[in-house]
Amino acid sequence: MTDDRPAWARRIAAERQARDWSQRDAVRALRSHAPTELPAEDSMIRQWKRWESGQAPNDFYQPIIAAVFGTVTRALFPAPSRRDGDREILAVSGMETLEIVSRLNRSDVSSGTLDALRITTDRLCSEYPFMPSAQLLIEGRQWLRRVVELHTKSLTLAQHREVLALSGWLALLVGCVEYDTGDRHAAESTRRAALSLATEADHPEVAGWAHEMRAWFALTTGDYRGVIAAAQAGAETAPQHGVAVQLAGQEAKAWARLGDRRQVEVALDKGRRLLEGMPYPENLDNHFVVDPAKFDFYAMDCYRLVGEDRLARTLADEVLRAGTDFDGTERSPMRNSEARVTLGVAAAREGNLDEALIHGERALQGERQSVPSLIMTSRELAAVMRQRYGTEPAAQDYLSHLQELGKEKPGFLPS
Repeated sequence: MTDDRPAWARRIAAERQARDWSQRDAVRALRSHAPTELPAEDSMIRQWKRWESGQAPNDFYQPIIAAVFGTVTRALFPAPSRRDGDREILAVSGMETLEIVSRLNRSDVSSGTLDALRITTDRLCSEYPFMPSAQLLIEGRQWLRRVVELHTKSLTLAQHREVLALSGWLALLVGCVEYDTGDRHAAESTRRAALSLATEADHPEVAGWAHEMRAWFALTTGDYRGVIAAAQAGAETAPQHGVAVQLAGQEAKAWARLGDRRQVEVALDKGRRLLEGMPYPENLDNHFVVDPAKFDFYAMDCYRLVGEDRLARTLADEVLRAGTDFDGTERSPMRNSEARVTLGVAAAREGNLDEALIHGERALQGERQSVPSLIMTSRELAAVMRQRYGTEPAAQDYLSHLQELGKEKPGFLPS
């Protein structure tokens, strides 16, 4: 029978069940997070039943329900997109790519040219989740060279700072793709360049993302104390920007791998509170925008590591739902791959080898991959496979596949 309830209604029911809560338990948790007194318990239980059946809660209750389940309002109750990215550059600047390049070649650094460059940079950062790595790397480097060349032109002070900031964003993007493809040394050099540009431009947000990249690099190479140091440095640099949320998420992932459950919850709660207080992003596709659904992705990783399999599975299902269009097209293939690894780990721990293998192999099949992140999470599934199913031929085939992926990218070979 088809469940035609809204996605948020299905999710709050699943979240409640993952915690073994009755609806009465859920109402009591709701009351503990409410800023004011709520109606009587029986009345609230009836209200909860209506929510789970699909009747939308009002603006007062939405953030409280989100807090109950350790997420943020817009992850549970998304706002409609306000952006039409395909036509924005032409509509705002009146220029297509060839016209922008022509103006740059003529040293025409007008406000219109800078607007077009700003939108072009935003478009490139928005194509990170799905554009093939090789293509994005070529385009990103081309635009980075074009923008960097503007430093030699005659610019006003304001234009100079704008060009520095745009160069910083493009360097961040290029560095991320370099790391995805296994070029660790190039990625670190590009990250350092981005940090230098941010310092010169006095741009805390770009600097914060440069620190976040260092945290990510440290996480995927097993330097968990390095993750925490980078996360704390970035949070001090850009405390009011969305990157602070992602830094909290990276810190939580590090604490989870160090086995400190209390610090995991502290870091996740810090990130959730920061994100809840920020305005809803205009462009959810931009890699350097922390959208509400991304917070569920962080929490999924942490709960998998601390053994909360039901919560991790529930969040993995939500990550896949949010990252897939109605026609099956994947909007967030890299997040989806890690969600499938999470489902594989949960299935393996539950004794379902066939399901674990299906999820594990599918995670490795995506065309757009962040190899170091995928190997890091797949290593956890491999550990469960070795421990529980080491003599099973099907498990050995999966481990061999993962080993081959590691060999393709020296430096990321799973242990």
